[in-house]
Amino acid sequence: MATQPAEADFLAPIIAEALLDRLSMVTRDFSRILLIGAHDAALVANLRGIGGELTILEAGPRLALNVGALIGEVDAIDLPFASFDLILWPGGLDTVNDVPGALVRLRALLAPDGLLLGAFVGDGSLPRQRRAVMSDGVRSIARLHPQIDLAAMGNLLQRTGFTLPVVDVDALTVRYGDWFALVRDLRAAGLASRLSPAPPPLTREEAARIVAAFAAQADPDGRVAETFRVIYFNGWAPHPDQPRPAKRGSAAASLADALKPKG
Repeated sequence: MATQPAEADFLAPIIAEALLDRLSMVTRDFSRILLIGAHDAALVANLRGIGGELTILEAGPRLALNVGALIGEVDAIDLPFASFDLILWPGGLDTVNDVPGALVRLRALLAPDGLLLGAFVGDGSLPRQRRAVMSDGVRSIARLHPQIDLAAMGNLLQRTGFTLPVVDVDALTVRYGDWFALVRDLRAAGLASRLSPAPPPLTREEAARIVAAFAAQADPDGRVAETFRVIYFNGWAPHPDQPRPAKRGSAAASLADALKPKG
């Protein structure tokens, strides 16, 4: 594998490949696609190769200009209703201020039987980083976004009008020589704090305590194994032809009878 630049977002190609793999298992064509975030050039190229019309929404003005994207935030998106068959969101849901509001907006943008497919870094991620920033002598201030877990994401999809929701997780382990290497990766992946108001900067003493606490969790070879739990999700805009769960009490056989010993 080619070596990435030091400031590269290592998560973007991993998530892009996983989303494309999931998309390949969907047996239908999508002619109107919305991509939220253009951080992986290969994903953009692949979606353009599918055919049809690709619209890109990007929060960063410079990147938006480079790829010909609309500039905006997901929870303030203003596009015509029912104008897309597929929406891909490869990261960033965990940093949105109003997650339910963003999902409601995306649901409204999907045509009937349209698909929302996405991923984000979820609950249980960065346990060693979290432990380090809670060291003695470090101010107890929120420096990372609250993380969404698997069950909460499934509930959010249902509450915001999506049908047939599917949520799963893939744990990724990355080993770091020091805390500063982790911080570089977090910034490159857009996972650094975007809390408002921004927390006060670390003092030199606080930073030294965090560095030491992070290093204290190292394996015998001196490297610290940090965990990223990537949550993948998808949901559909309702359509009359979609399968529906059977009504409660409509079963033709009793589970109790089926479990009775025979003979």
